[in-house]
Amino acid sequence: MESSAHIDTFARDHLPPESEWPVFLLDGNPDVNYPARLNCAVELVDSHVEKGNGERVALWWPDPVTGKASLTYRELMELTNRIARVLVEDMKLQPGNRILLRGPNNMMMAASWLAAIKAGLVTVPTMPLLRAKELQTIIEKAKIQAVLCDKRLADELEHCLDPNHPAYSPELKEVRYFHDDSSDSLDKLAEGKSAEFKACDTAVDDVCLIAFTSGTTGKPKGCMHFHRDVLAMCDTFARHTLKVHPDDIICGTPPLAFTFGLGGLLCFPLRVGASTVLIEKLTPDELLAQVEKFAVTMVFTAPTFYRQMAELVDKHDISSLKKTVSAGEALPDATRQLWKQASGIEMIDGIGGTEMIHVYVSSPPEEVRRGAIGKVVPGYVAQVVDDDFQPVPPGTVGRLAVRGPTGCRYLDDERQRVFVQNGWNLPGDTFAMDEDGYLYYQARNDDMIISAGYNIAGPEVEGCLLTHEAVAECGVVGVPDEKRGNIVKAFVVLKPGYARDEAMVKTLQEHVKNNIAPYKYPRAIEFVDTLPRTETGKLQRFVLRQK
Repeated sequence: MESSAHIDTFARDHLPPESEWPVFLLDGNPDVNYPARLNCAVELVDSHVEKGNGERVALWWPDPVTGKASLTYRELMELTNRIARVLVEDMKLQPGNRILLRGPNNMMMAASWLAAIKAGLVTVPTMPLLRAKELQTIIEKAKIQAVLCDKRLADELEHCLDPNHPAYSPELKEVRYFHDDSSDSLDKLAEGKSAEFKACDTAVDDVCLIAFTSGTTGKPKGCMHFHRDVLAMCDTFARHTLKVHPDDIICGTPPLAFTFGLGGLLCFPLRVGASTVLIEKLTPDELLAQVEKFAVTMVFTAPTFYRQMAELVDKHDISSLKKTVSAGEALPDATRQLWKQASGIEMIDGIGGTEMIHVYVSSPPEEVRRGAIGKVVPGYVAQVVDDDFQPVPPGTVGRLAVRGPTGCRYLDDERQRVFVQNGWNLPGDTFAMDEDGYLYYQARNDDMIISAGYNIAGPEVEGCLLTHEAVAECGVVGVPDEKRGNIVKAFVVLKPGYARDEAMVKTLQEHVKNNIAPYKYPRAIEFVDTLPRTETGKLQRFVLRQK
């Protein structure tokens, strides 16, 4: 590893031993041939100013008075420099200190992340809806000393500062709020600072981000990423599959605290000098309205949003929209076709993960093969293996193993040896690969339902149910059964106007039997008002299993 710029060496000291790292595919790939000293925030912002593109718009957001507000690359550079000075001069933070970031998708949240990285800090972005106890877990795991927080999200954080509260976190010493009028707020302190700042001379392999997993499987894990990893996600998936262009205007729903959002809504556009529209809260209808308002060309959101937006497309002028990206959870083919019929746009689907920082399997629209997520993103390689780690023949279902320029390095977590084996990342997904290298998603490994000797993929049953006109959403899991070991159970949200009765149960069961192998039909169906989802929109099947 390169000589670290970190004075506080906690992050590097708590990386897994290198013997437990995956193999990183860096040599011989010009896309990821980075210099030894690199600060990714400088590359994402300042480099555009140095190239003479400082007056291009970097960030847009809605303004209640003017309708639109914006920051150019030059203004973003100066703002991040001022915030970095607050971090160093007022908060006395040193390179390598961890800083928790807490805010919705807005300009100050984005600028705070970039500024902290410029200052050589290790950023820990967190979801806005996390409660004090969840924040405490992260603060203690990452030994976090400082926080930048949107004032509107102060309540839960204040519990972590209260010695009389169960979530008290004595590690925490410094907090600054933004969107705050007080004299010691981040906003006010930054206003008084010089717009000049010499960014920390970080190593390409200094940790700059600890991204905590979103909790679809319970206890979150801290995934440690280097400066090079932030650029690598831009220079692989965004460059080759999305083909992000400087004239693109990007918008979407995933939080910046989620690497799907951090990449898609901030790093990808900034890498090429494009623009992003940051909006704190969006409904499907509002997202389409913002596409029209800002002439958005590319959207990032989850499958459930596309399903709902398909019915609303006719209300808005979305002629500017050229590409739509789905990730975060499996995209049912029924949703892909529904969106394509409504918008005329072929979805870009992808599978990625916090451990890998972003998407590593996808295909551009012109190369989509129905039923497949896609091929490995250029720079990555994948194989489907059996329980003995032997590659299986084309079309055979097995575990996905992947490696590339990014990979899993958990913060001080024994689960490192589960995710990384034999130099490969094992994301926990079951796939089949055809002879042309297209990968067909089956399920999470723990979402495969074994019933009376049959292997049944829950997402396949979900996809079938979603083709029925009565079904708005559904989740499918296995539940214990004395005779069959497990049975398939579906939790179904019906569209308005449909009865939750035994006749509907029979109708949906027959629908599945008539469209996929009959043994896969849900032997139990429970109608529910909502499904449990993470803040990023992922279905929490483990919650359904607990029910």
